[in-house]
Formats: sequence, structure tokens, C-alpha cells
Amino acid sequence: MVSAAVQKTSLRELAWLFLKLGTIAFGGPAAHIAMMEEEVVRRRKWLTPDKFLDLLGATNLIPGPNSTELAIHIGFERGGWPGLIVAGVCFILPASIIVTIIAWAYVTYGKLPEVGFILYGIKPVIIAIVVQALWGLAKTAVKTKLIAGVGIVVLVLSFLHINELALLFAAGVFLLLSHFIKHRSAANSKLFLPFGLLFQTAPAAGVATFSLWAMFLFFLKVGSVLFGSGYVLLAFLRGDLVERYGWLTNEQLLDAIAVGQITPGPVFTTATFIGYVLGGGSGAVLGTVGIFLPAFVFVALSGWLIPRFASRPRWGRSLTV
Repeated sequence: MVSAAVQKTSLRELAWLFLKLGTIAFGGPAAHIAMMEEEVVRRRKWLTPDKFLDLLGATNLIPGPNSTELAIHIGFERGGWPGLIVAGVCFILPASIIVTIIAWAYVTYGKLPEVGFILYGIKPVIIAIVVQALWGLAKTAVKTKLIAGVGIVVLVLSFLHINELALLFAAGVFLLLSHFIKHRSAANSKLFLPFGLLFQTAPAAGVATFSLWAMFLFFLKVGSVLFGSGYVLLAFLRGDLVERYGWLTNEQLLDAIAVGQITPGPVFTTATFIGYVLGGGSGAVLGTVGIFLPAFVFVALSGWLIPRFASRPRWGRSLTV
């Protein structure tokens, strides 16, 4: 539940903000998160820097699109259950509409429209926004030398292509253990295991022919097990859609990923494009709902844990990494 001490934000304000962000937020999850931090922490002061950081940390503990889940968390924090739905849907909707229009043109004319000039103009702005937000978040998150050291190690290892989920979990466990050892309370402690780790990416059963239902279930699985951002979609989708099912060609998949990158809003709207290519308007809707639905469920299940988790210093440390 949203704390009674926190004044709620109207659903109209939430809808307007996330419709705007869903329309103008180019650049992928890092840029989206930077824009959200600017809007809800600096400009509107809906959240404190620490609270925003807690929500951001919580999104990394569950599978699904990070920036979309952060939008849903903010909606829940500021508007309760209705806010959860409004913020998430409004952030996804503009991108889904734009991607559907592009997919229609792609199917009709057989190629993507030329949009490279748009990216050429917005890339410098995106970089500036991300750098500013990262600096602000770093000043909030790095409260001790230990956290700073762990952050540096994680950064270096991530550049060496170590799995981001493994780094996240290992860093959280390390900080928890160090806190327990320092206060000599390890005997009474229990480590928090991000429940998203319980989802295993099992090989999908072979599908001989395409169906909208099979496609919906596939994207539901993707949204339920894929950690991190939309940038890891390519390898994940290629194994099933191209090699296993044969629903798409490599060229079509690359075009779908490109559309997700060049349009504003969540990169996971790649599923909208693929759904339209495979099944027209109905496919676009089912692909979108399938890949984003788990994010709403995971945030709804985990949202009530955040204030309880963050209020305990020894547990809250794992959200700061």
C-alpha cells in the first residue's frame, strides 16, 4: 500500500507525465531512467533521491524491462493500484502505436522508413542526460567506501562481459554479509534471494506452425524470464523465433530490434513489431500484452515489499548496488 503520509499524485498527472515520457524518451533504459529521475525527483519532487534509488534497485531484482518496471513502481508509489496501471500503460502506449505504424509500413512496402537522421540529432542529448543522471544517482547511492569499492568492481567486471544478474546478486550478497559480520548477527540472518532467479529459461517445445496463441505464450515467457534491458533481446529472440520456430528470418529479426532501438519508449516494443509482422493488428496487441504483462505482475507482487525491505538497513544495502 502507498503510505498515508505521502500525498498521492492524481491519475491525470501520472498519465500526462508517462505519456510524455513514452513519446519523447529515446535512447534505451539508461536514458529513460535518467529522464524519470529528472522529472519525479528534481522537477516535481514526488520522490526523494533515496526513494528513487530504492525503486531503481528493486527493478533489478525482477525480470522484465527495467525502465517500464520503474515507471510502474513510481505509479504505484504515487497513485496506488490505479497509479500502477496508469503509469505503466501510458509509458508503453505511445511507443506501441509508433511501432505499429512502422510495422504497417514495413509489411506494406517491404522495408523500414529512413529515420537515421533522427538518431543522429538526439544521440548527443541522450548522452548528456544519462551522464547527468548517473552522477546524481552515484552521489545518492555511494554512502560508504565499501559501497564505492563494490560499485567499481562491478563496473569493471561488467565491462568484461560478466553476467549482469550474477554481478547484481553477488554484490548484494557481499554487502549483506559484510554488514552482518560487522554487527555479529549472521546467525540470525537470512539472505534475500531475488525471486526472479527462480524462473529458469527452459527450452520451448517445438512448434510446427505459427499461431497467435503460441506467439502470445512465447512473449509471455520472454517477459517473465529476461533480466536487464531490451539490449539482450537479440540473442534471446534469435534462438527461438529464427532457429527453433522459423517464424522470422534473420533480416526480419534485425529490423525488429532496430525499430525497438530507434523509437521512443521501451525497447521491448520490439515484440509489437514482431507481432504485427507475424499476425497483423491482433498479433501486435498480443505481442505487446504478452511481453509487458509480467512486469505489471512482478511489480504488483514485489511493490509492497520495498518499504519493509528498505526500512531495515542491513537489507536495504542490497538495493543500493
